[in-house]
Amino acid sequence: MTANAEQLFTDALSLPSSERAQLAERLFSSLNISQDELDRLWAKEAESRIDAYERGDLKTISAQQVFKNINS
Repeated sequence: MTANAEQLFTDALSLPSSERAQLAERLFSSLNISQDELDRLWAKEAESRIDAYERGDLKTISAQQVFKNINS
């Protein structure tokens, strides 16, 4: 990523979460990816994560810990 993009990212992190979500949605929409292509990319990502989990390359935590982290 360029220094300009890194600065934009850093600035975006200071926004409230709702504004970050809106910004992310607008940026993603600007990529003009079809729903079929998006579905294909998500399926590829899911398979990649499953493979990493099965190889033991992916660190996991329990759902209980996830919810504890969210609530703290």
